[in-house]
Amino acid sequence: MVSKSSKTIRLDGADNVALALEDLPAGSLIDSGLKLLELVPAGHKVALSDIPRSGAVTKYGQVIGFASQKIRQGSHVHLHNLKLKNNGRKHDIAAHRRFTDFIPKQDRARFSGIIRSDGRVATRNYLGVLATVNCSASVARMIADEFKDLRDYPGVDGVVALAHGLGCCMIPGGEAHRLLQRTMAGYARHPNFAGIVLVGLGCEVNQIESLLMDMGLDSLPNVIAVDIQQAGGTRNAVRQGVEAVRSLLPQACEVKRQLVSSDHLVLGLECGGSDAYSGITANPALGVAADLLVKNGGTVILSETPEIYGAEHLLTGRARNREVGERLLERIRWWEDYTARNGGSMDNNPSPGNKAGGISNIWEKSLGAIAKAGSTDLNEVYLYAEEARTRGLVFMDTPGYDVVSITGMVAGGANVVCFTTGRGSVFGCKPVPIIKLASNTSLYERMKDDIDFNCGVVMDETMSLEETGEKIFRLLLDIASGRKTLSENLGMGDWEFVPWQLGAIT
Repeated sequence: MVSKSSKTIRLDGADNVALALEDLPAGSLIDSGLKLLELVPAGHKVALSDIPRSGAVTKYGQVIGFASQKIRQGSHVHLHNLKLKNNGRKHDIAAHRRFTDFIPKQDRARFSGIIRSDGRVATRNYLGVLATVNCSASVARMIADEFKDLRDYPGVDGVVALAHGLGCCMIPGGEAHRLLQRTMAGYARHPNFAGIVLVGLGCEVNQIESLLMDMGLDSLPNVIAVDIQQAGGTRNAVRQGVEAVRSLLPQACEVKRQLVSSDHLVLGLECGGSDAYSGITANPALGVAADLLVKNGGTVILSETPEIYGAEHLLTGRARNREVGERLLERIRWWEDYTARNGGSMDNNPSPGNKAGGISNIWEKSLGAIAKAGSTDLNEVYLYAEEARTRGLVFMDTPGYDVVSITGMVAGGANVVCFTTGRGSVFGCKPVPIIKLASNTSLYERMKDDIDFNCGVVMDETMSLEETGEKIFRLLLDIASGRKTLSENLGMGDWEFVPWQLGAIT
């Protein structure tokens, strides 16, 4: 933060707009006597100087768009006078890499985790009932509903049904089918599941047998299949599924938490319901925490490709080599083509709520969103739901839709997620704890039952950005050790398994 008054904040010395910290009526005097020509709502932008038509508008020290008309000093800058065009940003791949000062292994932070037989570490201990197709979704939920009371099975966090709207009428072996299989396999293998029961109808494209074989799940002892048609219908299939879950419960109960290194943590980063404060408080504070986890040997997954658009040059400059940077740019080009083919554009994101909160376009949103990634090198780029095997900061190609993005990161191995929000969110995602971070104190006070941590303290100047990031990191370790998030206390997360849907449904 370069310059803050009681009413506005200028984020970089090169910026020609400032952020309103409260509703500022026409005629208000700000910043050394600058008089506003019109109302500027809280979180929105005010022009600090005259900006000619087609002149660049800068925030965060970066171009966020161009004036669609002459903008007078003291005017409100938003959708009505800001447009996007090619900003000529350069991708100096790997030119801005930074040396990461890793903490020695013996000194790394620790948390109380669950060690699985293959050495992977869990933060929760669930059993899952995974529908292969929407036609088996109700049966999967009926099976899970039989285990709402687990008092006889201490240490088991729950039995969760994972139902979705896909699984049939797709090209066998096509892109959409492979993506769904990859997502389901990621959940089946996830360390937070002690076991999985697969429930299929029997005639769907996404056959249990091919899923097990194609994804290498047929050798896993804790995956049990139930076929509704072969079982003889709903009641028999539910009976078989309940018995399958019961057979997995004794082993699931045997686990004990023990101290392990934080290098076993895989943190998914998400922002949703963002406002203009998200890029100033919650996202950069989470970036500090992400850097701390990387320094402690952990893995951090940044996602939401549409929400790095216009700011991707800041990531490609930190790519560990040219190949990683080119892979990220290839995904950007894929999204440009994908949105165009479907009659849209990358600026369809931000959402109406984002815009009401002061975010004018995707470049501005992306510059704020990318702050979650901290400052370390970008080590790898993954497709949706691919397992994140490389440690440090990595990127996963996902849509910006929160539930779809987080489903992909969990399938990729995220065992805890931090979710920043400026407008509010009530999201949960079994089997992974979701830590929600508010960008402003007003939201935190209004939704205290849902928000785990208030990053508005940065704007209130009661805590520095670095102190806030350190507290998020400590909270992350506590949650990974078993402390429940507020969304877990509310029982959220049974309905938020939403794989990315690609292609035609025939």
